[in-house]
Amino acid sequence: MRSFPSVLALLLLPFLPLRAAPPGGVPPPVPAPVPAPAPKPASTPAEVSGPRISLGIDVIEKDQFRLFQGKRIGLVTNQTGVDGLGRKTRVVLKNAPGVKLVRLYAPEHGIDGVILAGKYVRSRDDDLTGLPVYSLYDDTRKPTPEMLKGLDMLVYDMQDIGARSYTYISTMIKCMEACAENNVEFVVLDRPNPLGGRRVEGPPVETRWMSFVGQIPTPYVHGLTVGEAARMGNDLGWTSRKCRRLTIVPMVGWKRDMTWQDTGLKWVQTSPNIPFATSPLYYVITGIVGSLNGVNIGVGTPTPFQILYAPGLPAPALAAKINGMKAAGMTAEAVPNAKIGWPGLVLRVNPHTEGNLCLLAVYLLREASRSSDLFEKSPSMALNLFYKVYGSASIRDKIQDQRLSAGEIASAWQPNVSRFREVRAPYLMYQ
Repeated sequence: MRSFPSVLALLLLPFLPLRAAPPGGVPPPVPAPVPAPAPKPASTPAEVSGPRISLGIDVIEKDQFRLFQGKRIGLVTNQTGVDGLGRKTRVVLKNAPGVKLVRLYAPEHGIDGVILAGKYVRSRDDDLTGLPVYSLYDDTRKPTPEMLKGLDMLVYDMQDIGARSYTYISTMIKCMEACAENNVEFVVLDRPNPLGGRRVEGPPVETRWMSFVGQIPTPYVHGLTVGEAARMGNDLGWTSRKCRRLTIVPMVGWKRDMTWQDTGLKWVQTSPNIPFATSPLYYVITGIVGSLNGVNIGVGTPTPFQILYAPGLPAPALAAKINGMKAAGMTAEAVPNAKIGWPGLVLRVNPHTEGNLCLLAVYLLREASRSSDLFEKSPSMALNLFYKVYGSASIRDKIQDQRLSAGEIASAWQPNVSRFREVRAPYLMYQ
């Protein structure tokens, strides 16, 4: 019988203490996804009766839109750009007195968030406002001078999910660059990080592998809000040119240890395969391995990223190991998939887990690859995407090295994670 290294202690690695402070998506895996046998979404705490925090857009509304008065405004947004009452930001601004919203800009997945990952988004008119929508996921990922012509201000309001490879934060960085180059003020309406503000983990991205799914030099899980990322990136050179007219509109009431459920906000599906407030947890765990051929992570099913199928996967043994970590808030169930003939796992993660999501990701990648060589099965295009998402090509040799455990692979991240925590501390806006 095959033995599996214990990962209990590794997944219970405590978070390092914080100092006091002053995507995109991965294309669907191959083969085509097949639904798991009756998996259930991870249980989540009951929603509270109303918002417990004020979003950046709520702050603007309460201030009578004074920041926007007399300005010609462009808005980078999609269906996730809503206020605390669920009203779409683009509609709120279009109808606000004294505000001249003249143009919209759409990221990956489009203005309504229905286009699949990696598919081009076309420019069109918005059905809700009648305004032109310029695509930032087509021939260009950065607003051109023509797209910004006549604007006084470009406003960003979209919900990120807290993982480096999710492309909404990459779109923000490109917009900051364009505003710097065209002397347009850039405003970020801040929103919560659904993974919380204390979780920082995962591999860094090497310079040669930086791309639109790795636009920012952070650990895979960075623990930043979009406002904090804009502030930090602008100061530390994450953009090709510093944006000297940058304004962050902070939230009121958000705390770093909040899960999404703690905010009292209603979750809006950020893209076709991030339907739940818990989906970002699973995206971190299986999204990277899903870049490779020969695995199925449930993209296109009711529970995307929450399942993992692979040929020869020792699912019962893996489930037993994961279920031994109940204190970490992570459980798994071994399930077969008769349609494709592969064994698999259904994962369930408590939003409050202190377990290391990226470590579990590497553990599952290691076992899936050893049961069926995913790297040999994947063409160069899939491998390049995998390296870009992970941030390095060195992971292949490490995964294939029979002597290395998942914990030993993950331990190489820790110096970078510790440095990043120190560097980010002055840019954190919330306790």
